[in-house]
Amino acid sequence: MHHIKNMVEVNNTKRSKFFAMFIQLLIFISIIIFSIETIPDLEPHTRVLLRRVDLFIVIVFTIEYILRISLSKRKLKFIFSFFGIVDLLAILPFYLSIGVDLRSLRAFRFLSVFRILKLMRYNRAIHHFTRAIRSAKEEILLFIFVTLILMFFSAVGIYYFEHEAQPEYFSSVFDSLWWAVITLTTVGYGDVYPITIGGRVFTFFILMIGLGIIAIPTAIISSALTKSMDRKGEK
Repeated sequence: MHHIKNMVEVNNTKRSKFFAMFIQLLIFISIIIFSIETIPDLEPHTRVLLRRVDLFIVIVFTIEYILRISLSKRKLKFIFSFFGIVDLLAILPFYLSIGVDLRSLRAFRFLSVFRILKLMRYNRAIHHFTRAIRSAKEEILLFIFVTLILMFFSAVGIYYFEHEAQPEYFSSVFDSLWWAVITLTTVGYGDVYPITIGGRVFTFFILMIGLGIIAIPTAIISSALTKSMDRKGEK
């Protein structure tokens, strides 16, 4: 059991490295299969082959999931942890689809794409990123809260400027939220835009705020990543 634990857990042993590479390879293959299955008019024998390969991958992922639970000292903590949930979502769509028409379970089938999150367990760069996100979670939550307030403020402002001129687009604050989202994110699809002088001036200031909003999370995360790398260098 000790040898199995050393193999399954991420460490520097040859068995662990081989196991990690094997699982990562299967993850990439499963994502490719998921993508190929979306091709229309796929040959029936090709679909059968893809299903068989996917079955093998699911069996391996299931064995891995069971092993991780059995080897965990705190089983419930692992099951409800981030990686525990990801491991479950990686195999759950397959078992839900047994004996059921997949067309009625498209949403569950989509969960298969969560298999790519399993890569986070084996990638050191992603480990640094997740540590950076955790260390800056308070700043990120504050940024999200302020952004939501600005979004609501923008929706209210444009509603009062444009409601009378364009009642079909700005009939309420809730309808104005779409404009607020695409403006604050500087996407600007152009399907809804102000035509009044006041609305255009207001939009200018909202766009300026939006440019700052785009830059803030980048600065927060890059700073946290730098601190994470510095701590690694000190160790």
